[in-house]
Amino acid sequence: MIEAAVSAGIALVAAMATLHNRTDNRIVKLDRRVDEVELSIARNYVSRTEHFQAMEKIEEHMVRIEGKLDVFIQNYPRK
Repeated sequence: MIEAAVSAGIALVAAMATLHNRTDNRIVKLDRRVDEVELSIARNYVSRTEHFQAMEKIEEHMVRIEGKLDVFIQNYPRK
């Protein structure tokens, strides 16, 4: 009877260790995936300051184009 209880206890401890190991492995895999997503976001997305700098450049170009169109319209011969 004691031998059966010891065997059952050892089997229970082994089962708990296996369950803990699998759970730990899943947590590690999930942590790696989250790290990959964070890295992907850091690589692929533009920072706020970069966005505003790009928008300022675009606005400067648009102002120049508007100025050229104004000059063109003023100098366009009318009938």
